[in-house]
Amino acid sequence: MDISQIKAEARKAAFATRSGVHNTGLDGAANENLLEEIARYPEAEIISAYMAMRTEIDPTPAMKDLHAQGKKLCVPVIDAQGQPLAFVEWAPDCEMVEGTFGALVPAAGARLQPDLVISPLLTFDSRGYRLGYGGGFYDRTFEALRAEKPVVGIGFAYSAQHVSEVPVEPTDYRLDAVVTESEILRF
Repeated sequence: MDISQIKAEARKAAFATRSGVHNTGLDGAANENLLEEIARYPEAEIISAYMAMRTEIDPTPAMKDLHAQGKKLCVPVIDAQGQPLAFVEWAPDCEMVEGTFGALVPAAGARLQPDLVISPLLTFDSRGYRLGYGGGFYDRTFEALRAEKPVVGIGFAYSAQHVSEVPVEPTDYRLDAVVTESEILRF
C-alpha cells in the first residue's frame, strides 16, 4: 500500500473516532486548555483559528476570549486549490458567509499574517504530526508562513483523536503543540 492509501485508511478511521466523541461536552475543557497554551505566547498578537465544521472541535469560545483580550483574530480562507491558506480578520460580530468546502468565513475583512495558527485535524501523534483532510492546505501554509517569520502551530482536537503514529511524508509539518480537553502536548 502506498502512502496515499495508508493516509486514506487513517482518515476513514479518524473520522469515525472523532464523530464518536463530538458533542459529548468536551469542548469547554479543551477551550480552557487552549487559552492556557496560547498564554505561553504573549508576543502572538495575530491568532488564526477556524470555524468548526462537521465534527471538528469548536474553538469559538477561546476565540471570543482572545478577542476580548485585544488579540487580532483571523480565520483561514481558501483562495485556490494547491495554494497556502489566506487569513481574513474575524470578530465575534462580523458577518459570515459560506466559503469553500462549506466553512464559514468573514464576508469582508483585512488580510492578516498570523503569529500563531490553531489547526483542526483528524488525528495526531506524540511526535506532533497531524493528519488533515488531505488537501495539504495547512502544510503549504506553515511552509509559507515560516519562510517569513517564526509561527506557532497548535493542533486542536479531542484526546480520542490521539494515535500511536500518523503516517507522514516529507512535506508534512510538525506542530508545536496539540491541545485537547485532557492534555497539552508540546513538541
